[in-house]
Amino acid sequence: MTVGCPKEIKNHEYRVGLTPASVRELTSRGHQVLVQAGAGAAIGLLDEHYAAAGATLVPDAATVFAKADMVVKVKEPQPQECAMLREGQILYTYLHLAPDPEQTAALVKSGAICVAYETVTGPGGGLPLLAPMSEVAGRMSIQAGAAHLEKSKGGMGVLLGGVPGVAPAHVVILGGGVVGTHALQMAVGMGARVTVLDKSVDRLRQLDLVFGNRISTQYSNVQSVEEAVLSADLVIGGVLIPGAAAPKLVTRAMVSRMKQGAVVVDVAIDQGGCFETSHATTHADPTFMVDGVVHYCVANMPGAVARTSTFALNNATIAHAVALADKGWKQALKDNPHLRAGLNVAQGQLTYEAVARDLGYAYVPAERLLA
Repeated sequence: MTVGCPKEIKNHEYRVGLTPASVRELTSRGHQVLVQAGAGAAIGLLDEHYAAAGATLVPDAATVFAKADMVVKVKEPQPQECAMLREGQILYTYLHLAPDPEQTAALVKSGAICVAYETVTGPGGGLPLLAPMSEVAGRMSIQAGAAHLEKSKGGMGVLLGGVPGVAPAHVVILGGGVVGTHALQMAVGMGARVTVLDKSVDRLRQLDLVFGNRISTQYSNVQSVEEAVLSADLVIGGVLIPGAAAPKLVTRAMVSRMKQGAVVVDVAIDQGGCFETSHATTHADPTFMVDGVVHYCVANMPGAVARTSTFALNNATIAHAVALADKGWKQALKDNPHLRAGLNVAQGQLTYEAVARDLGYAYVPAERLLA
């Protein structure tokens, strides 16, 4: 199979879909790999590294899309990339379709086979291809929140960990999953007062056993979310419904009553966000204000630490990329139900139920296409 890796073109996105080590995994199995010149240069993965791993360097994305049987990326394809996809071509990347009807329509029109990292499941449960970026984003959310609490960034001028004699900031984390846990570790390490809310009492119990009296845990309902948010200096939104739009846990009315200069970091923004006041931003212009509350809603947060993120992502994605290349998409998905869960769009059909429901498409189970 010919596998292609174009340079990412989303604003301030420096990650790359394949590292030289991943290229070598594919070329050692007899596959041809096309890499766009300069695809990894911003993070020190130079063209000569790719060439040494067996890749063929090509001058532009158009060549990659025209010649590749499978395109491996990081972020969802931008409109000009969607236009280059063709029927039967495999696209293997993050998609986050539920809040993005335009991209969904373009992928349906293309007839491509679109496998989304974020809905591939794991043998022990969870979302193993989403997890490494959730870990990065969870940790970054506290860094970003702490920075934007500074007065010069629009915040109230509070040091996250306080100092002796001055109380630390109150950090509220919505969701105790991968994002929430990694945000929790960072916030506790920086000395903040932390409250975490989740719908799973078992998960809250696990966090309590690990962190003890260094944190407060609360069952998530409308009242507890409201009380926590109104007392918070920093709120991290880390809730996820796999493949579907994120629930709007924090209403516009709640935001209007928050402390002036408080900060919200909506890590769920890729799936539409869990604050009613959220809309996606970029690293070039990461924040906006609503009712005196700073909103940080960058849709590709891990792109800011692109080298770390690229290696973490490739560790998770390469095994499935090899399976798709070795077997072709139909056989690979037949053989592995966890990879099959990643199929979102195929042959002009929506094959992921939550996305189809959220966007009003007919749902066609992947099994029907594989029969």
